[in-house]
Amino acid sequence: MKEHQYQVKTEWTGNRGSGTLDYRAYTRDHTISAAGKSDAISGSSDPAFRGDSKRYNPEELFVSSISACHMLWYLHLASVNGITVLEYVDQAEGNMAEDIDGAGRFSSVTLTPRIVIAQAGKLLRAKELHQEAGAKCFIANSVNVKIGYGGEIVVG
Repeated sequence: MKEHQYQVKTEWTGNRGSGTLDYRAYTRDHTISAAGKSDAISGSSDPAFRGDSKRYNPEELFVSSISACHMLWYLHLASVNGITVLEYVDQAEGNMAEDIDGAGRFSSVTLTPRIVIAQAGKLLRAKELHQEAGAKCFIANSVNVKIGYGGEIVVG
């Protein structure tokens, strides 16, 4: 078994001068960066939790991680199966339930990619690749939320 290590730096940038002295005294703004990457991700919490709607929140990044991992595996599997993908756009959605005490968890994530392929004769195989991609996705294999697959595949 191979092991891979990933390191990111998450830095809170929301200190307005008094730190977390009061719940309303600070912002939830932060940056996420990694060595060798040119751009940092501007993060905050969800606006429902006093965050900045113009910045990505952890919940969006969670859903996007599943979506991107699935897409990358799908593209790989399409390539090795002789299927030419011309377009892939996923409108992924996650549902999170919040408990009365403020804790919570995702109850589902649904991926709904619209995929355009070149070969009409490979439409069925292209559809089957979703299950294989889902089984291979490192992120999907690391979470316990139900992940559904929808969307459509068309010939372009």
